[in-house]
Amino acid sequence: MKIGFIGTGKLGMPCAEAIVSKGHNVTGYDVANHTSHQVTMMPTIEDAVKGRDIVFVAVPTPHDPDYDGKAPTAHLAPKDFNYDIVKDVLAEANKHMTKDQLLVLISTVLPGTTRKQFIDLVPNTRFVYNPYLIAMGSVAWDMVNPEMVIIGTEDGSATGDAKQLVDFYKTIMENDPRYEIGTWDECECIKVFYNTFISAKIGLVNMIQDVAQQQGNINVDVVTGALAQSTMRIMGPQYMKAGIGDGGGCHPRDNIALRYMAEELNLGYDLFDSIMNAREIQAKNIALELVKHAKEHDMIIVIHGKAYKPNVGYCDGSYSLLIGHYCEEQQYEPVYVDPLTGNDFDSDVPCVFLLAHSASTTYKYTGKTSADKLYCDIPDGSIVVDPWRSYVNPKCTVIHYGNTRK
Repeated sequence: MKIGFIGTGKLGMPCAEAIVSKGHNVTGYDVANHTSHQVTMMPTIEDAVKGRDIVFVAVPTPHDPDYDGKAPTAHLAPKDFNYDIVKDVLAEANKHMTKDQLLVLISTVLPGTTRKQFIDLVPNTRFVYNPYLIAMGSVAWDMVNPEMVIIGTEDGSATGDAKQLVDFYKTIMENDPRYEIGTWDECECIKVFYNTFISAKIGLVNMIQDVAQQQGNINVDVVTGALAQSTMRIMGPQYMKAGIGDGGGCHPRDNIALRYMAEELNLGYDLFDSIMNAREIQAKNIALELVKHAKEHDMIIVIHGKAYKPNVGYCDGSYSLLIGHYCEEQQYEPVYVDPLTGNDFDSDVPCVFLLAHSASTTYKYTGKTSADKLYCDIPDGSIVVDPWRSYVNPKCTVIHYGNTRK
């Protein structure tokens, strides 16, 4: 098929290239003038959509930088995503498309946004909302091995536009995903609550970690291991490993937008605010643990992993930076080490280390196998705080944070 892709950034380009690898012809457009050996990049949106069967739109719906989760956000006013870029792109694409073509938006939006703000912008073509469940670091694999494919149409019908999209996806999938087809509003809801459900799950298991750390004589992995296998009432093992909190371009910003929605709909309660508060207090608890040891032993603090997850260079919503923020509140400015963010560290002086990254945990349920590795040598005599509870080094004092079993 002939496919167009508007927005070929860190999400769009790997997706577009994955489609090319399955034998489709793909043209692309991005304001940043990205290049690709596989996708034919075009100078304008008009050129990118011309003669295409399906056109995907993968442009950002950003928050203000203050809301990205690298510093506390729970105290900030609830706020919706910014849809200006999406609106501009949809309006421009509509000028050059016809009813023979299908325009597909994959950007994250709040429930009701398509119906209230987007659909009047695209009268010349057919429109589907089709958000992806994709994570940085495994985008290409996630694209062709999704847990589910979410397809939203005006009436939620599985025929017509939805069927055309399903038929296309069947030509590129390496697994056999389920297809969740509903109205625009329902599919917007599935996407944003999927992300928030993960945030809540991570927050809950890290709460168990805090209880273990404060109560004593508890190994958090014994508790979460039992819960993770309780699939009759508690859903599966993914995100049931206590460690550090969630981050990235979707987490926690989706929770912030949902706080806005809860206020707009006058729900009378705000679970999303509680999730955000828990995320921040859990980061502060880890920071206080680091500062305690730094004070006792007159050491500097080194945070091993600055990006929001291993094997990527993005710091959007980085939990490491949030922990660092709370260290700075205690007058301890941490040093970061992460090769993909350009942060090196080389010292033979003992330090307090936080092992923030665990590639084996992060990528366990993806097709990307990745072993844990250190970004630098840890000096003998250091104090290593490991919230993943796997590091062993007899030449250091290793604290398996969350395991206080005697």
